[in-house]
Amino acid sequence: MNDAGQQVVQTPRSRGFGMGPMIAIAIAAFGFSFALVPLYRIACEKVFGIRLERAPGDDRAAAADGRGRSDRLITITFDAGVNSKLPWQFAPNQRTMQVRPGELYETTYHARNNSDRAIVGSATPSVAPARGSKYFVKTECFCFTAQTLAAGESREMPVRFLIDRDLPDDVNSLTLSYTFFKNDLLTARLSEAKSGGSSDAPRSAP
Repeated sequence: MNDAGQQVVQTPRSRGFGMGPMIAIAIAAFGFSFALVPLYRIACEKVFGIRLERAPGDDRAAAADGRGRSDRLITITFDAGVNSKLPWQFAPNQRTMQVRPGELYETTYHARNNSDRAIVGSATPSVAPARGSKYFVKTECFCFTAQTLAAGESREMPVRFLIDRDLPDDVNSLTLSYTFFKNDLLTARLSEAKSGGSSDAPRSAP
């Protein structure tokens, strides 16, 4: 009877002693799995040369401590042209700029309507060399919409852009060119609206 009672008391205690090592092993395995993540990243990036995508938080942290900053400099040349049918002056305010891939920059172009009437123009961009064009990312540009200038009006037209970090290593310079053309359809509508006293004239983007 005593032996049976002693067995009942000791069984839960012995189970408690058995659970302790199991919990410790589980915690150790859990911690080890987290340790594998940075080790895996180091192995891929440093040993095998495989670049892993970073989470948004990682990018902000890298930018904060300088790890996300590229030391590479790319020379950007800005160019401008106007079609002969468009009586505008159009030129970049800055001819060249040195930029770092992955960083956002802004430049401006100056446009003036030399005619005695309002005209709508549309700009067509191009990037040279052609194989670098897909790495030139415009986030804001006057070329996205038609632009209306009143007679004698001048305007500063901004362009915000960045160069993709994947730009080939042998491409060290890019030229951004714009050619402004007269938008005959919208200009005709503008003239009709003014002559008819309508307020439905096309407006350029702010």
